This record gives sequence, structure tokens and C-alpha cells, in this order.
Amino acid sequence: MRNPYAPGAGQRPPELAGRDRELRQFEVVLERVARGRPERSMIVTGLRGVGKTVLLNAFRSMAIQRLWGTGKIEARPDQSIRRPVASALHRAVRELAPRHRAPDRIEDFLGVLKAFAQAGEEPAGKSKARAHRWQPGIDVPAARGRADSGDLEIDLTELFVDAASVATDVGVGIALFVDEMQDVPQGDVSALCAACHELSQVGGPLIVVGAGLPHLPAVLSASKSYSERLFRYARIDRLDRESADHALLAPAEREEVTFTQDALDALYGAADGYPYFVQAYAKVVWDVAPGTPITADDIKVAAPEAETELAVGFFGSRYERATPAERDYMRAMAMLGDDPVPTAEVAQELGRKPSSLSPARDGLIKKGLIYSAERGMIAFTVPHFGKFLRSQPG
Repeated sequence: MRNPYAPGAGQRPPELAGRDRELRQFEVVLERVARGRPERSMIVTGLRGVGKTVLLNAFRSMAIQRLWGTGKIEARPDQSIRRPVASALHRAVRELAPRHRAPDRIEDFLGVLKAFAQAGEEPAGKSKARAHRWQPGIDVPAARGRADSGDLEIDLTELFVDAASVATDVGVGIALFVDEMQDVPQGDVSALCAACHELSQVGGPLIVVGAGLPHLPAVLSASKSYSERLFRYARIDRLDRESADHALLAPAEREEVTFTQDALDALYGAADGYPYFVQAYAKVVWDVAPGTPITADDIKVAAPEAETELAVGFFGSRYERATPAERDYMRAMAMLGDDPVPTAEVAQELGRKPSSLSPARDGLIKKGLIYSAERGMIAFTVPHFGKFLRSQPG
């Protein structure tokens, strides 16, 4: 019942260790925007399980503490960001509205926001949304002639400029957080970059903070050539030894429990510094250990159970989403090692032509199981996934 560890998707661990540099970077971003200084939006990248969503939520908490308006979306493949962005900015402006001295200005913006939300295509793509029944929960008439052209790049730019103007009136900023940003459709990525570019030129206090897989910078660069200069990039990875030990010890010591040095050595060896694995192993170890201090023998007892839970929940659930052809492709990748591998070598391992494997590769990329580390190279998005596949019966 007192177990402090929290291995969950996006769930904040009891101790956010090893991310001080990124938190300081975002503190600088917030402070510079608040002072009206030019500043880039921020992008966090990394593999699954390194804590991108946790860090994104920590950034959002920092913005809220400064009384900023905030909204968050989770991108999905093949789904336009128009409606999710409308909902997120609606929430952000609602947070600012009680402090705004001119209710008419808020209503004017909400009219633009409603027009923006309704200006896209229906999900089926058959008709324009101006006539459809979907309503964004905004109890004002939709404005006309602003952010409602149906062209997302034009509309998003106008919407962001208007939202930033509302924030300027209140003397704060607005932060839009985008999780799984690599899943934003290509055309929408281009529109998002263009809107951020316009904001950077006019100095509006609205920032976009994204999180995604390691190839997200390449996705952004492919959409707009200036994206490298548009965002501040932070790549996060496994924790170093000191940070991993701190993530284990700090919450345990608050419960008057500690670990022997041998136990810490064994846990770091098992988790390899990946934040999700640290929490997963620690949670099981806590439950099986008879008392304090927790020892290396406790780790030996707990490790098989923790590995079984990871095999089912963390690895297995992803593996089950793949088709038989995609599983064959991943097993071939695993046989070639844990580092990024050339697609030509995967084809050679399978005895197939590279072109015949394109559907399997593209399907795995779309499902977020692998990513293109660079041209002609692919890698798993999940740490230790190759090791898991090699342990499975053929």
C-alpha cells in the first residue's frame, strides 16, 4: 500500500530525476516570452519510456504556475489537428478570461475560434464543415472572414495571432502542448510550423511545446526548411547512474526504506537507466522485499516477475498490434542487433527484395513501433525491444 513507484504511461514518477537541464531550459523560455523577448518553441524527443509525456506535463505545470493559459492535445495519425487545437485553445483562453478587462475581446476571439473549428472538412472528407452539426462548445456566433478559409496554414496562423493578442492583454502567455507530435499529418505539420514562424516574427506570447519520437526533427524539417531554427530541441535518453539511484532512493527514504549498494547496482543493470524500467522493477522489488534495506537478493527474486509484466504490458501489447509480416520484419531487425540497422540488411536477413518489404516497414512506422533513424536506416522506438523479440520462440 505504501509502494511509491509508478510505472504508468505518462504517469509522473514520485521523483522526476535527471531532467533538471530540460526544466531549466523551459524556465528560460517562459521567462523570455513573459519579458517580450524573442524565443523559440520547444521540442522534446526520445524513445518510448524515457519520460517525454511526464516532462511535457511538468512543463505545463510550470506554465500554469505562472498563470499562463494552457491546452494539450495528443496527435493521432490521419486525424487533422484542427478540432483538437480548437479545443485546447478554448481551454487556454477560458483560463485567461476571468482576468481580462474586456469581455467583448474574449467573445470576439471565441467567435474566431468557433469559425476555425468548423472550417475544416468532415472526417469522411466529403463536405465542408461550415454546414455540419459538430459544435465546439462555444456559446457565441461564429465569426466570418477570420481563420475560416478552410486552408489550415492560413487559419492556424490567424488563430494563433489572435490568441496571442488575448494573452498580451492579460500580460501572460499561452502554451499549446502537443504529445506524439510525429503523428501530426504532414500537411498539418507544415501549417503548425508556418503559424509558429509568424508568431516568432511578430513576437506574440504563444508557444508550441511538442514531444515525440527521435525522428520528429526530421519530420518537421521535411515540412518547412526553417524548422531547425524555429524550435529549441531537447533530446532525452536514459538516466545516468546518479539520477537513476536518486529516482529509487528519494521516494523510498520518504517511507523510511533504503537500498544496499549491491541492490542499486543490480537494479541499474536490469533497468539500464530507462525511467519506465526503473519504476517497473522498483515497484515489483518493493512488493516482494520483506524489509529494509532492500538487497540484491530481493532484486533476484523480483526480476522474473518484473520482466514478465514488461513482456506482457510494455513489449507484448505493442508486438500484438503488428501483422504477421510486420512481426517477421521486426524479428529480422532484432537478429541484427539493438542499434539502428540498414533496411537492406533486414531484406537480406529475410531473403527478400527491399521493395517487397516496404508495406511492412511503412506499417510499423505508422504504428510507432520503428522509426527511420536516417535515410536507409531503421530502429525500434522501444528500448530493449530487440532483446525481447530474441527471447521469444520463433
